[in-house]
Amino acid sequence: MFALEHSKAAYWADFAIYALAIGGTAISLPMLGPRAQWMQMAGSAALGLAAWPLIEYLVHRFILHGMEPFRTWHLHHHDRPTALISSPTALSATLIAVLVFAPAAATTTFWRASALTLGVVIGYFGYAVCHHSTHHWRSRGEWLKERKRWHAIHHRASNGLCYGVTFTLWDRVFGTAPPKSGRQSKSS
Repeated sequence: MFALEHSKAAYWADFAIYALAIGGTAISLPMLGPRAQWMQMAGSAALGLAAWPLIEYLVHRFILHGMEPFRTWHLHHHDRPTALISSPTALSATLIAVLVFAPAAATTTFWRASALTLGVVIGYFGYAVCHHSTHHWRSRGEWLKERKRWHAIHHRASNGLCYGVTFTLWDRVFGTAPPKSGRQSKSS
């Protein structure tokens, strides 16, 4: 349940669990939530999704590459990038509940907190699919080719580059993007 390297069934179950949670929540919110809060729920979901790229960047840079035991766990992925290594569903779901839903529920309505969490979970799911594809799929489209190139720079370099997996914005803002050519200069 808390293993980092998963069987194929457990690895794919994580995707299924999150897909079901997204679908169930996306259907439940408008069906069960107060009609008067629909616009606020939609805005909260959009805010959660918009916040995801920054969350992804900060978690990858400062938690997965900086804090133990997460750093050591994440280095196993760097050592074996095609292994089925990922955060256990129980851990990621608990962290999302504690760090996103609980504070939002304490400061706003249950419905808006649920919608905000839905947006973050959609972002997390998109990240998981993108990250999996960078290591396991052949890319035909330019966007995925660029994501694979960007993530390969991150895995090759021990220089602290390319922490964003799905988006490059925060790497550019915080100076962790590679030089314009996309490759390390010969002098570094």
